[in-house]
Amino acid sequence: MNTADTATLALQSGPYLGAATAAGGGAWLWAFRCRLRRARAALGNRAAVELVPTATFDPSEGEVRRFGHHLARVRHAAASVPNRGAAVRLRYRSVQGGLMRCYLEGPEHAASVLGMPGFAEVEVRAARSENHIEPVRFTLPAQRGVQQ
Repeated sequence: MNTADTATLALQSGPYLGAATAAGGGAWLWAFRCRLRRARAALGNRAAVELVPTATFDPSEGEVRRFGHHLARVRHAAASVPNRGAAVRLRYRSVQGGLMRCYLEGPEHAASVLGMPGFAEVEVRAARSENHIEPVRFTLPAQRGVQQ
């Protein structure tokens, strides 16, 4: 095959190569936009738990390592979520009186893993934005034969 035949072949297949390139670019753009939408949806729907340590909380190196593995399992529990939306975040907030609160936040798909205790002396509470929830109190029924 000589150079004239190669040039003719390239000119004849040019429109097809251009169409294939445009189709490939369109497919890549579509996949990128789908991933972006899924990541935004995952970042919009996140679960959070509050971590409350006891007064004697002093973790050993082994406990810290186990907690690191615990945090790594969140990514496996949220397998369908893109990497950007599957991140686990520790958030510290200051509340009235200068107290600090620690929140563990992650994808909603992994809420059950987030709620598992990671340390022996840390209580995991469901983080609620409503502060007006009152506990339910039941009164004891009057016993028979006891005067009040």
